[in-house]
Amino acid sequence: MARSASLTYSTSASRLALGFVAAFLATLTFHQIGIWALHAAGVTQAVPWTTDPVPPFGVPRVISLAFWGGVWGIVFVLLEPWFIRSPGGYWFAAIVFGAIFPTAVSWFVVSPLKTGAIAPVFAWPRIVIGPIVNGLWGLGTAFFLGVLTG
Repeated sequence: MARSASLTYSTSASRLALGFVAAFLATLTFHQIGIWALHAAGVTQAVPWTTDPVPPFGVPRVISLAFWGGVWGIVFVLLEPWFIRSPGGYWFAAIVFGAIFPTAVSWFVVSPLKTGAIAPVFAWPRIVIGPIVNGLWGLGTAFFLGVLTG
């Protein structure tokens, strides 16, 4: 499902909703498979599909993560028109978007809000975990968005 420059991208409510759903699914699959692979390789102690309850509502951690992945999917759809104009093309831009933006927000915004400190981003293996699993999320979001929109 190659994207071409002639496609017109819509930011209608339905397209934004599809972005949410695509990214939600990408979190449950591509992102979590990335965590599984990195865990299996001994790169991280994190395990995929964790169901520990997350405050304040006690939803399973993986569902909370998928919800926030879905929110990022809305941002993905809003920026999607620029992906086809990127030097590497749509798929490359989707991976780079995922690897950089959600990762940076996690490191420099979410971590300080939760812990009061910026995440130790330049320590091994953290410097590779976020970009890898979130890059996979970006790829998965593009894939599911293509499937959902035909």
